[in-house]
Amino acid sequence: MVPAMTIVTDTPPGRRVAGKPRVFVTRRLLPATEARMRELFDVSLNADDIPLDRAALVAAMRDADALVPTVTDRIDAAMIAEAGDRLGLIASFGAGTDHIDLPAARARKIIVSNTPSVFTEDTADTALALIICVPRRFAQGERILRDGAWQGWGPAVLLGHTVSAKRLGIVGMGRIGQAVAHRARGFGMDVVYHNRHRLPAALENMLSARFEPDLDRLVAEADILTLHCPSSPETHHIISAARIAAMKPTACLINTARGDLVDETALIAALETGRIAGAGLDVFQGEPAIAPRLLALPNVMLIPHLGSATFEGRGAAGDKVIANIRFWADGHRPPDQVLEGWL
Repeated sequence: MVPAMTIVTDTPPGRRVAGKPRVFVTRRLLPATEARMRELFDVSLNADDIPLDRAALVAAMRDADALVPTVTDRIDAAMIAEAGDRLGLIASFGAGTDHIDLPAARARKIIVSNTPSVFTEDTADTALALIICVPRRFAQGERILRDGAWQGWGPAVLLGHTVSAKRLGIVGMGRIGQAVAHRARGFGMDVVYHNRHRLPAALENMLSARFEPDLDRLVAEADILTLHCPSSPETHHIISAARIAAMKPTACLINTARGDLVDETALIAALETGRIAGAGLDVFQGEPAIAPRLLALPNVMLIPHLGSATFEGRGAAGDKVIANIRFWADGHRPPDQVLEGWL
């Protein structure tokens, strides 16, 4: 279920900045990206690479023409109100914008940009890795090896489920969801998706994907359920306790999108009791803190928000950030200005 969008047309154009714009970057980026920023901007970098607290973020916003936050920097309306008049651009490093209060930024005529598309393939690869590894129980096998508990091959040892011919339920059929569906074709999976709007028939045929308008039916019938929708009030806990309870006992849940899409407490309980077979998670509620009960589970594969963690993807995102700042500082709209507000 993807939230509806509304086009916003009252945002200002870029601001022509005399001299080098003052830019503050909240986390360390690739060395090549930082070097290019030093050439082009009056840039301040977070040398310690420790996430900034609220006060430090506000101080940075007051002193910068452009702020470069990441998806872990929460920028709410109160912080934007304290930013002062200098800040004109929030050039976010990452595709998601749920960490920024877009209406508050718009009200202050602060442009927000992001880095769309560059992480699509990497995130889809991550989802597919979990789609394969979780049903096959590879993480459990790896743990047994490391613990020195493996006693050799046996015909009934650590049996999992093949993914071929299994029903893959995709929630959210944007760029990443479509990339996952494309990959799943190669594994012979039966791809069914749920989205606010149905894809064109030609695209469905190309992806061999079938539309299911009823999310509850999709959840109940999926062998593997994978999430690819944005975080918003509408999608918060879209995989609720009731929907987890409706999943097949042999089903697995995969989440590489946002942690708050899933009722994590209900998921943990279902995994502890064997109500569902397993889960593969790249994102978590309250990360980087992870629930101890989740860490203790043998039937869940956990990776630390690595969906976009490639040199290629992070480099491309840095290039987009630089381009957005340069366009804005030259008095033009950034190429990746966020014009849609999630409702």
